[in-house]
Amino acid sequence: MNWKAYNELAWIERILAPPEKYEEEALFYVEAIKNRMPDRTKTMLHLGCGAGGHDFHFKRYFSVTGADISDGMLDLAKEKNPEVTYTRGDMRTVDLGRKFDVVAIPDSIMYMATLQDLQRAIKNAACHLKTGGILFVVAHMKEDFRENNFAYAGGKDNIHVTVFENNYIVSDNAYEAVFICLIRDHGELRVHHEVHTLGLFSYDQWMAIFEECQLVIDEMNMDHLYDQYLLEKGVYKLKLFLGTRQ
Repeated sequence: MNWKAYNELAWIERILAPPEKYEEEALFYVEAIKNRMPDRTKTMLHLGCGAGGHDFHFKRYFSVTGADISDGMLDLAKEKNPEVTYTRGDMRTVDLGRKFDVVAIPDSIMYMATLQDLQRAIKNAACHLKTGGILFVVAHMKEDFRENNFAYAGGKDNIHVTVFENNYIVSDNAYEAVFICLIRDHGELRVHHEVHTLGLFSYDQWMAIFEECQLVIDEMNMDHLYDQYLLEKGVYKLKLFLGTRQ
């Protein structure tokens, strides 16, 4: 994966979304997990962990192991969370050689661009779960997906970053996220852009994969998660799936 956003431009994550911004979301997940596993929840594997924003809060409640395919993001995560064990790995294939009480994929599953990729990622996540453990995934459903625009901005130390994101459906099972990044470094402007192709799957397809992996599913709506970034009165619906391994 050679996307600039997650490698040489990974540092802008700390400006746009410092770990403190993840607290409310992360604690919501922690509470949802503990309500279902009050007597366990000691170890967590975070697949697609990114820059470690969620882990900054997860590590207060779990012994966390994180995996990501992006070196740039992993460097940030290791710097912010030295207590966490991080490894470079693809969520479809990484093998940690152990099982966990919780496997978390809170914000990266859409990078599974084909149904086969999604099946492999969920199967691999389930294989890392102890019996009775919980997989949680945050995802959008094809039936609810809309073509939206988003804006993110932040500044620090005379550096200001603005990112515009456009989502556009390009096929029955895929959409493009086009990013335009404006960086003003002490007044000097740099502009970057790139296109990411992401997966888009139906509710029934998701449920079939969960059933195949022997996961009993609870679900909750997370429609509010990106409201502050949406433009033009957009709607971005998300589901939180909590799957218990049988």
